[in-house]
Amino acid sequence: MILANKLKLFLYHFHVIYALVTGGTRGIGRAITEALVNEGYRIAVLYHGSDNRAKELREMGVLTLKCNVGDRAQVSNAKKEIEKEFPRLDALVNNAGIWYLMPFEQFDEEKYEEMIKVNLNGVIYVTYEFLPLLKRSENPSIVNVSSNAGIGTAAEGTTFYAITKAGVIILTRRLAFELGKYNIRVNAVAPGWIETDMTLGGKAPEEGNKLRELFRNKTFLHTTGKPEDIANIVSFLASKRARYITGQVIVADGGRMDNLTHSL
Repeated sequence: MILANKLKLFLYHFHVIYALVTGGTRGIGRAITEALVNEGYRIAVLYHGSDNRAKELREMGVLTLKCNVGDRAQVSNAKKEIEKEFPRLDALVNNAGIWYLMPFEQFDEEKYEEMIKVNLNGVIYVTYEFLPLLKRSENPSIVNVSSNAGIGTAAEGTTFYAITKAGVIILTRRLAFELGKYNIRVNAVAPGWIETDMTLGGKAPEEGNKLRELFRNKTFLHTTGKPEDIANIVSFLASKRARYITGQVIVADGGRMDNLTHSL
């Protein structure tokens, strides 16, 4: 009986696909989490706020841990907890991010440092801490969520946010180079304006509609993005369907006409 149970446990671990999503309780991260759950992944989520939304995910069978990814000690502790439940990681999605809009001449060092800690350092800390679990996978994949701002943006007040997201892009390419020897694929998605709590939260319906129309008129496709649009790309890059793709940045912004993303 004991041997049979051990065999059953071994087969369970062999067939289950394990993924970690940071910032996975809301917006793009929530859509990514739900997409991977629907594809049969066993998911762990790191989140900083949104306790009620984390509870909803737990009811779906998702392992949720409160963690500020910009704090290396918290990331290390989260890894220890996840390692108790997950024998490996097949996919790591570095999605957690924050933004503060400010013109260059209104530089706020404290807000800039916070964005650096979460948006860029958080990707470094999480990837570094969970690298041993990724090395145990036969098809390991890292997907970093950057932004089209990291390639070139004309949006007002995004200079310092763009710096952090540009850092994610070069980090993605460097990690693809350095981790390829472990068969770890590393790619990034650079979303444009997506309808999320971050872009629409706290705004009146009329103001939200004005924003939608503004960004519709800035794209070739005359539409705005949904969190599911980014989740679909992430789920593809995390899967075996993308086994020969690494070091790439996929821009998903509907063809923004006011950015530099299509001139490079």
